[in-house]
Amino acid sequence: MASTIDIQTTTKKKQKPLQHELGFGIHFTDHMFIMDYSEGKGWYDPRIVPYQPIVLDPAAKVFHYGQTIFEGLKAFKTEEGKVLLFRPDRNIQRLNRSNERLGVPHIDEDLALEALKKVIAVDQDWIPTEPGTSLYVRPFVIATQPALGVDASTHYQFIIIMSPVGNYYTEGVNPVKIFVENEYVRAVKGGIGEAKTAGNYAASLKAQEIAKEKGYSQVLWLDGVHRKYIEEVGSMNVFFKINGTVYTPKLNGSILDGITRSSIIQLLRHWDIPVEESTMSIEDLYNDAKSGALEEAFGTGTAAVISPIGELNWRGEQLTIADGKTGEVSSKLYDTLTGIQRGTKPDPFGWMVEVTL
Repeated sequence: MASTIDIQTTTKKKQKPLQHELGFGIHFTDHMFIMDYSEGKGWYDPRIVPYQPIVLDPAAKVFHYGQTIFEGLKAFKTEEGKVLLFRPDRNIQRLNRSNERLGVPHIDEDLALEALKKVIAVDQDWIPTEPGTSLYVRPFVIATQPALGVDASTHYQFIIIMSPVGNYYTEGVNPVKIFVENEYVRAVKGGIGEAKTAGNYAASLKAQEIAKEKGYSQVLWLDGVHRKYIEEVGSMNVFFKINGTVYTPKLNGSILDGITRSSIIQLLRHWDIPVEESTMSIEDLYNDAKSGALEEAFGTGTAAVISPIGELNWRGEQLTIADGKTGEVSSKLYDTLTGIQRGTKPDPFGWMVEVTL
C-alpha cells in the first residue's frame, strides 16, 4: 500500500458562508481525499484533490446493493489556533468494523488517520470558530464495481469530505421533542444495526418524516422483536437519569456503538455519577416518569454532542421530561465535553488529537 499522499490543491477557492448561517452539512470545503481499491491490488493512490463530483458507472454496486459505510467526526480550532480532533482513532476503528460487516476490505488505520489530518490541514481556514460551530468530517466508502451480480464489489473508493457546520438541531442545546416509533422497525440483532451504513438510515427516513409532520425532531426506536425495549434515536444514543442513576440501553447488536456515548459514560463515572448499561422498556420509562423518578433525558452523538430531551410521545401519550427544560447533568456534560473539544477545559482522558499544520 502506498504511504505517500499526493496533494493537488485548487487555485479556485470557494466563497465561505457566514458562520451564523452555516446550517448542517450544506456547505463543503475546497478539497477532498480519495483512495481507490481493486481486488488483487489493494488500496492505492491516496490523494487530496479539489472538491469535485464523483463519476460512477450506472451499474456501480453502491447504487443497487447499498454496499457503503460512513463515519462522522469534528475538527475544532482553539483560541490559540491549534486544530483538534475528537477521538479520531475510535472513528477509524469503527469504520473498519462497519467495513467487516458489509464485506468491504480493511483500510489501514494509520493511513486513514494521516489522510484525515492532511485534508483538514489543507482546508484549515474552513474551520469555523463561533460557539456551536465546527468542521464536520465525513469519511465514507462506496462500492464502485460496475456489475449487477449480488455479491461483494471488487472495487471501492474511500473518500473524505468536510463541511463547516452549526448546530445539528435548530433547537440548539435546548430540549428536543422525540416521537416513539411503534409501526416501523429499523434493525434487529444479527442485521446491520450496529454498522454505520446507509441502509440503517434509509430504514429510518419514513418514520422520521411522519414524526416531523407531528412536530417532533426525531424518532426513538424500539427493538425490532418485542417492540418494547428502547434502543436509540435516529441520530443519537439515549440516556435517562432515574433516581440519581443514569441509564442507557446496552449494546445488543442493533445499536450503534457511539463514540460520544462511550465518552459520556466515561465522564459520568469520572464524576462518580452512577451509570448503567441495561435493557430498558418504554413502559417502565413512562411509569418512572409518572412516579417522579425520571429526572432528565438526553441524546448523544457527534452531530448534536448532547441534546436534552424535553418530550416523548408514545402511542399518543405525551411525556414531558424535566418540565421541558435542560437538566443539570445534561448541561454539565455539554459544557464539559464541548470545552474539552475546543481546548478550553482540561482533557484528563487524552481524547483530543492535534493536527499539525
